Amino acid sequence: MPEGDTVWRTAHRLHTALAGKPLTVSDLRVPRFATADLTGRTVLDVTPRGKHLLTRVEGDLTLHSHLKMDGAWKVFTADQRWTGGPAHQIRAILGTADRTAVGYRLPVLELLRTADEARVVGHLGPDLLGPDWDPDLALARLLRDPARPLGEALLDQRNLAGIGNVYKSELCFLLGVTPWLPVGALPAGRAAGLPALAKKLLEANRDRPVRTTTGRYARHPGQDLFVYGRARRPCLRCGTPIRGADQGDGSRERPTYWCPACQAGPTP
Repeated sequence: MPEGDTVWRTAHRLHTALAGKPLTVSDLRVPRFATADLTGRTVLDVTPRGKHLLTRVEGDLTLHSHLKMDGAWKVFTADQRWTGGPAHQIRAILGTADRTAVGYRLPVLELLRTADEARVVGHLGPDLLGPDWDPDLALARLLRDPARPLGEALLDQRNLAGIGNVYKSELCFLLGVTPWLPVGALPAGRAAGLPALAKKLLEANRDRPVRTTTGRYARHPGQDLFVYGRARRPCLRCGTPIRGADQGDGSRERPTYWCPACQAGPTP
């Protein structure tokens, strides 16, 4: 599931493959930008911003993409077979002399002036993996609506950018509270440490092929995460069966997991 760590790795992979090289292939397969041609322009950098990807090209142009739930960028050498999905799912192709980046199932893809990037990412809170990270600002934004359930506040990218549904559930477990606990009811000490904990988790996983919050993934397969996706399985800490339910985030219901013994607070 693409969250801040996945997007960071994707940006790093695209930057390594494309940056500093002129594009020899440019194919944007969305109606609005189907006639746009970036061929001959040099890719300047690929930068992650929360869950957004900004591919900057010379001439004050930025290709903005978002992976949402199942989008992906794949990078191939000239002799590799493209394996990201069927051809009809391809939304973008950016190629250089030795690498080709193919965007599959991209729900968001738009070309804009680099000077206008704030239009698509200016609303975001501090980026957990970005140079603008500010834990004090992130905490202040999380606490500005004390009655809001913690899980919803964590998913709101206007508070802090990069947390998705997996980290939401895992952070609440590590804090010892349910995702339905009002933000204002979070004990002061745990609230103060939340931004640092979130940053630590994403930083620890940005270079890993397997996301883990337990540190057990290498020697204990299936124990990568404390609660996410583990409904009815025993809690790794106390043995109580993990529970699951849906929680809204302001736009849709999302599967949420918690341990009824280790986590205090309201539940559905």
